[in-house]
Amino acid sequence: MFNYTSRYYNLETVKLTLPDGREAVYKRRRFLPKGSAMPLLVEVAVTEGDRLDLITARTLGDPEHFWRVADANDATNPSDLTAETGRVLRVPIPQPGE
Repeated sequence: MFNYTSRYYNLETVKLTLPDGREAVYKRRRFLPKGSAMPLLVEVAVTEGDRLDLITARTLGDPEHFWRVADANDATNPSDLTAETGRVLRVPIPQPGE
């Protein structure tokens, strides 16, 4: 269902039988980790025109890993992270099984 690099990949897949007999398949809820507890790879300052995908492409080698930076900075709205030029963002070390 999800690529192995997805934040949802390791979540349990569950089935629910609806009253009309149809089955709904879904992933369990993902809880955000505590950002300050995540091992730090590097800190980067947001520059003019920066986007999270550009930052993760430079630091982690994959623009689709923006969610790692969001997690490490306790952000529920990732676009807020690059709204302020000069803001320093934590980029975590990717952990096995994430």
